[in-house]
Amino acid sequence: MDLIRNLIDGGHKTLLFSQFTSMLEILQTKLDAAGIPYYLITGKTPKETRLKLVNQFNRDETPLFLISLKAGGTGLNLTGADSVIHYDPWWNTAAEDQATDRAHRIGQTNVVTVYKLVVKDTIEEKIIDLQNRKARLAEDILSGDAVSSSTLTREELLEILS
Repeated sequence: MDLIRNLIDGGHKTLLFSQFTSMLEILQTKLDAAGIPYYLITGKTPKETRLKLVNQFNRDETPLFLISLKAGGTGLNLTGADSVIHYDPWWNTAAEDQATDRAHRIGQTNVVTVYKLVVKDTIEEKIIDLQNRKARLAEDILSGDAVSSSTLTREELLEILS
C-alpha cells in the first residue's frame, strides 16, 4: 500500500499483477478502505468489459489497474501506465515479461518502471533464484557457451524447493 500511495502521489499510473485472484480481492478491500480508485481484470472479466476498462484506464485519471497475471498477460494495450508492480513472482518469467509488456506497447511515450515484490527468506526468493538460473541457462544455450555448467543439479533443485 505504501508503494501504491507513493506512485499515486508521484502522479504515476500503475498496473499491479498478481497470480492469485484472492490476493487481488485482499488488495481491493484495502484500496476501497483507502478510497483509492482502480480497475480490475481477472479471468472472469468478459472480453467486452476488458476492452472497455482498458480504454477507460488509458484515457482517464484512475491511477491503478489490478490484473490477474494470466488474464492480463496477453492482448491488452495499457500504455496509460508508466509503472508495473509484480506482487508475487511466477515460475515462468515469460508470463511476467508478457504482463510487463502490456505497458510497453506501440504508443507508449513514458519510461516504464517495474517493481517486483519479494519477501525475504521465503519461497519467493527461491523462485527468483530459479528464474535467474533459467535465464542464464537459456542465454548459455542460445549463445552455445558452457551449457553443461549452467544446468541445475538434483541437489540444487531440491535446495530451491526446500
